[in-house]
Amino acid sequence: MTKELQLLPYLTFDGACRQAMEFYKETFGGELIINTFGALYEGMPEADQQKVMHAALDNDFMSLFASDTVPGSTTTFGDNMRVTLTGTDSAKLATFFEKLAAGGSVMMPFEKQVWGQELGMLTDKFGTHWMVSVRA
Repeated sequence: MTKELQLLPYLTFDGACRQAMEFYKETFGGELIINTFGALYEGMPEADQQKVMHAALDNDFMSLFASDTVPGSTTTFGDNMRVTLTGTDSAKLATFFEKLAAGGSVMMPFEKQVWGQELGMLTDKFGTHWMVSVRA
């Protein structure tokens, strides 16, 4: 389904964008497009040429954008944002949760909660906070 307007997460990494987006592609599938600063801007310092200026991962149920920090800037990672993955297929969501948890840290296991639906929270190995939940 094509949406006229869409709200989607845009993640910023401090040099690990390519590895993170390849990990998310391996986890969720889909088509990944990566554009580097060096490919789009002339005269970029060699150290910044392979950094990701924009990456987009798209599949049949999500879009995820990301980049590395703009050369000359810094990224401060915070706890104020969590990417939420939700749906009705509990088995598929449990698989995504397990893959995202590899090398990361689980704050709340993916399990049935007091309100009756499954929910789990984790931070993946790239520092991205995730919430995976089953909705009715």
